Amino acid sequence: QVQLVESGGGSVQPGGSLRLSCAASRSIFTFNVMGWYRQAPGKQRELVAAIGSGGDTNYVDSVKGRFTVSRDSAKNTMYLQMTSLKPEDTAVYYCNAGLNYNGGSSRRDYWGQGTQVTVSS
Repeated sequence: QVQLVESGGGSVQPGGSLRLSCAASRSIFTFNVMGWYRQAPGKQRELVAAIGSGGDTNYVDSVKGRFTVSRDSAKNTMYLQMTSLKPEDTAVYYCNAGLNYNGGSSRRDYWGQGTQVTVSS
């Protein structure tokens, strides 16, 4: 069973920064992709940033230039560095790890418990 444990959330003023961490219970290279999702009250969960097994990254337009996803294989940890935070970034942030099987036709997703990020003056 895979466990993902997030940390680093909190409250910050607009323009501030936070770094989220996602520690996995096994090598992060066993996953085809890892990512950060967020869900604000009354809204659907959305993909914020993702990093593939080859290191390729992608971001939702609203965070490009402000957020950076990275990983440390030695620590089996993925990070999300968030800068220039805005009130609209307020949400619960979830760590996700995806593992393809059946020749890539199926995917198993693992989720962390979520960490709250609040941006407010």
